[in-house]
Amino acid sequence: MRIPAHSVCTAIRDDIVTGVHPRGSRLTEELLARRYGVSRVPVREALRTLEAEGFVVTRRHAGACVAEPSGQEAADLLEVRLLLEPLAAARAAQRRSEAHLKVLRGLVRLGRERSRANRDEDLRSLDGWFHETLAQASGSPGLIALLTQLRHKIAWMYAVESPARPAESWAEHGAIVDAVARGDAERARALTARHAESVASAHKLRVPRAGGPVRISQHAVNTAGLRN
Repeated sequence: MRIPAHSVCTAIRDDIVTGVHPRGSRLTEELLARRYGVSRVPVREALRTLEAEGFVVTRRHAGACVAEPSGQEAADLLEVRLLLEPLAAARAAQRRSEAHLKVLRGLVRLGRERSRANRDEDLRSLDGWFHETLAQASGSPGLIALLTQLRHKIAWMYAVESPARPAESWAEHGAIVDAVARGDAERARALTARHAESVASAHKLRVPRAGGPVRISQHAVNTAGLRN
């Protein structure tokens, strides 16, 4: 496939997250350039960026390889998200635009509709869109970048089960939006922290099999440990 040179990093990252490039596999510039239909220069630049983000490591005698994060590294990411998402919500309450509010309210409305229809695939997409918009509403480029990177890495390391009570989850989203709309930063922070803790238990660690595909750990994330 041929993609624009500036999109090479995104394409490689997406293929890492979805398992096209398995953990520990080599990433050679020549093969990647051929796969994405670009020269080796944007591939080289993309690999540098992905190494800085933690998706790629450079190994002696092997060159660039897909990283193999440990379970502790994965748990650390959830803990960081538990800290950053409430901060983003608090800032959104102070900096959001009417356009942000319109999108957030629309997503909550759709989420509630899809919950009643039990459309889990739609709900996963809407949930990701909701949290991305909430981060954008914070008006903090550095925070937005960190949360975007966290979202990619958590999707790479974890499978997320659908909420047992999706309507309740979207009611929590709605309460967060109400707090943001009122400019109540502390309530937005507290509600988002509570929501993030409640959904953390739905994350199941992806554990690679030796020489085989990734399997899903049957053990839920220890959210009590993340809060302490």
